[in-house]
Amino acid sequence: MTKPADAAERIEALREAIHRHNYLYYAENRPEITDAEYDRLWKELRALEEAHPELITADSPTQSPSGRRQEAFAPVEHLTAMLSLDNAMSPDDLREFEARLRRAAPQAKLDFVCEPKIDGLGVALLYERGRFVRGATRGDGRIGEDVTQNLRTIKTIPATLRGPLENAKRFEVRGEVYMPRGAFAKLNARLEEAGEATFANPRNAAAGAVRQKDPAITATRPLEIFLYHVSILEPPLFDTHWERLHALEKSGFPVNPRSERYPDIEAVVAYGQRLEAERDQLDYEADGAVVKVNDLEQQRRLGATAHHPRWAIAFKFAARQATTTVKAIIINVGKTGALTPAAELEPVELSGVTVSNVSLHNEDEIHRKDVRVGDTVLIERAGDVIPYLVQVITSKRPPGAVSFRMPTHCPACGAPAERPEGEAIWRCTNVACPAQLKERLFHWGSRRAMDIEHLGESVIEQLVDREVVKDFGDLYELDAEQLAGLERLAAKSAKNLADAIQASKQRGLSRVLNGLGIRMVGERAAQLLAARFGNMDRLEQASQEELGEIPGIGPKIAESVHGFFQMDRNRKTIRHLREVGLDLSEQGVSHEPGPLTGKTVVLTGGLRTLSRDQAKDLILRAGGRVSGSVSKKTSYVVAGEDPGSKADDARRLGVALLDEDEFLKLVAGAR
Repeated sequence: MTKPADAAERIEALREAIHRHNYLYYAENRPEITDAEYDRLWKELRALEEAHPELITADSPTQSPSGRRQEAFAPVEHLTAMLSLDNAMSPDDLREFEARLRRAAPQAKLDFVCEPKIDGLGVALLYERGRFVRGATRGDGRIGEDVTQNLRTIKTIPATLRGPLENAKRFEVRGEVYMPRGAFAKLNARLEEAGEATFANPRNAAAGAVRQKDPAITATRPLEIFLYHVSILEPPLFDTHWERLHALEKSGFPVNPRSERYPDIEAVVAYGQRLEAERDQLDYEADGAVVKVNDLEQQRRLGATAHHPRWAIAFKFAARQATTTVKAIIINVGKTGALTPAAELEPVELSGVTVSNVSLHNEDEIHRKDVRVGDTVLIERAGDVIPYLVQVITSKRPPGAVSFRMPTHCPACGAPAERPEGEAIWRCTNVACPAQLKERLFHWGSRRAMDIEHLGESVIEQLVDREVVKDFGDLYELDAEQLAGLERLAAKSAKNLADAIQASKQRGLSRVLNGLGIRMVGERAAQLLAARFGNMDRLEQASQEELGEIPGIGPKIAESVHGFFQMDRNRKTIRHLREVGLDLSEQGVSHEPGPLTGKTVVLTGGLRTLSRDQAKDLILRAGGRVSGSVSKKTSYVVAGEDPGSKADDARRLGVALLDEDEFLKLVAGAR
């Protein structure tokens, strides 16, 4: 069994990687790893957390849906979370899914509804008294983007309802916006002819179209939608998912005609295999089939984890493969100095996309697969999305191909590189390395750190390459005039960026700590440290023992934080941030015992007056700890609207249940 200290470090690394890949996939539409590799990361994290439940934190990817929202649109808090789906990679996985259902509901008579899993952009449409009032992207599953006006341009989305749903007081339906394959090919041909950039695949084209700032541009794009899930219906009206699908169709919504109902899992398996065999005949990209329990009461009883419903699963299609050759092995430098190898490939067409690079992850992975320049390799697009190097075809290896060796010096700055004992990653030892600085600045400006809108990769590239910015503090000495001198940054955009940089001075200590990129310190650890010490001065002076005593921190993180503040270059960075006027204190933190000191709180369901993040902040300020799961050690469960299975767990274990008003009274002194 993995030691707790080693597990904590690996868990933090996995969480950081998964959060990054979620952001790249959902917010940036530029994923870097395959579905299969992502699934491996996610399953490894889940297994470690199951083995070490004391290390589970509320901000872990396993405790929330995947995804991230962009910042260009107003945020929308979903009325009920848009969860992810658990995956079945084989028919046996589907059979195990049914076995889990049988164990949870041994007396239930199960039947299933199956539908294609379309690779598009998930959205939620809200109707009030039959009229379309709001459309939002999935975002991070809890907070999405308001794209109402853009969605109104999709002709198949009804503005008013007819049929069985027209008199619903409130009604929310979820679906997938997609671009048909034929329309996608025509769009790309038209863009190419006009000398404009083309789209890599239909999903990117659909996501980009829905996220246009000008709805008139969205209206020119050939978008379609299929609706597949009713999340809110007042009054309820129906008993099964199948009845709801028919009601959607009769009320004017497009419903996938390949949706089918089956009485047992073997029929479901046959459906998935048949759909996979016919996938090239579909006029949309599909990477699997979604399987759902039909009975709505059974769905309610089965409930959901924080990540996925227990009553549904995605049967993923087999990945598609191709062979090509390795032209070179290049090294990329990340924000923590990690040197990550990647194979530069002879471009190859794979499932309609040209693939020219794949990640090789680390030195051990290269040696395990024995990847060499000149090799012929088998690659795949798992889930038809991201390329992944499966294996080397050694029978085709050219004479003289030599084993790869990791560089002993950073390719970006020339400083020595080292591989710490027990780790798989080589790291540059120079924190002033330009490549690291670019990644660190990108993280510093991200939404969950300092939240600096408009501080994108292009701006950061220029600021670092021109040696205008050499550390975080330099950002705050820039003015609009200096920024306007950058390429592709007009005067108004420069002023907006300058204003956003100055506004970020008031984000508070926890955001600063997250933004600094201290090794093993993510958003959750930053919040715990800020809540405990209140300001940077106290934190800098804290001993490693004091740090390790904080619940949720532990010895490895304590060692990393303490070591960070012992380095002169890091203290110099903090001094610079003070000098340019950053608020290095945490608002509302008191060093007196709070009403939740020593208490563990679980949040479930939607709150009327608070976002999930605001509620977490209140708990921390009141001295409490936020957990993602209910146990006998839980002190309170705060239950909002549609609380789900966690409220049931609280009743079963005898844990105190609080409604929103009771919770607010309890933490009143921390507001």
